[in-house]
Amino acid sequence: MLFPSKSKFIQIELKQKILKAEATEDYREIIREHAEKGWRLVQIYAPGTAAVGAAANFELIFEKNVNES
Repeated sequence: MLFPSKSKFIQIELKQKILKAEATEDYREIIREHAEKGWRLVQIYAPGTAAVGAAANFELIFEKNVNES
């Protein structure tokens, strides 16, 4: 049975460094905080890539049952 749900998208910017990128925010903490409020992490999505072939950001996608305010 499917329940009505709502979605939430949080964009995290990436700071490009030599040979790697670092998140500008602590995404683990964001996930923990949302889980405590009843949100479920559905996916981490990196849309598009920058000129060097690396993503400039990623999105945390959360879902929550609408009956769980």
